[in-house]
Amino acid sequence: MSDSITITIDGKEIEARPEQTILEAADAAGVYIPRLCSHPDLKPIGSCRVCVVLCDGRPQAACVKPVMDGMVIENETPAILQHRKNIIDMMFVEGNHFCMFCEKSGSCELQALAYRFGITAPQYPFQFPEKEIDASHPDVMLDHNRCVMCARCVRASQELDGKNVFQSIGRGFERKIGVNGERALGDTEMEATDRAAELCPVGCVVKKRVGFATPIGRRDYDAAPIGSNIEGERS
Repeated sequence: MSDSITITIDGKEIEARPEQTILEAADAAGVYIPRLCSHPDLKPIGSCRVCVVLCDGRPQAACVKPVMDGMVIENETPAILQHRKNIIDMMFVEGNHFCMFCEKSGSCELQALAYRFGITAPQYPFQFPEKEIDASHPDVMLDHNRCVMCARCVRASQELDGKNVFQSIGRGFERKIGVNGERALGDTEMEATDRAAELCPVGCVVKKRVGFATPIGRRDYDAAPIGSNIEGERS
């Protein structure tokens, strides 16, 4: 019996393995599905919803939905693309993202997704929330203005670093990333070498004294749009 199954993404039949998620199968086939919270080294949680696809007519988060033989997936319909643009728009207006001053510019996945989707200005009114910056740690800064609540830092600290530095606290619009120190990040066991210090997709968790070290032209998304590395594997 073959270990492979067949699924269809936007009319194209691809082979997949039963233990894969839709996102994993799509990546292996060179089909890019946008994502923010997902990372290959972390357990998927489906929190950002940017990777939502229509699976047999129903919306599903591609990073957590297992593939099934004969599954029909829609990834790039006008409605899905608009859904993703709406989510990205809301992430911008619900924070304070000043890309021109951010040291993650050019390597920021949120910024790169906006460029890929042709977003030049959000369609929703800016909220201008009051967010704090925690610079208490000698080597790592936590800027809540840029956080998109992807929980990568939470999972990286727990799953990869064997610590519990970050947690999600609060509810609704007041939800934010908290730390396990008594007062601030500087009170935790966080280290600059932790994976949690490098897996943030935006400029929220950043190492100090390394900002702007990579010149323009050599940053992650200067030469090609986000997802191009996956699409380059397409046969």
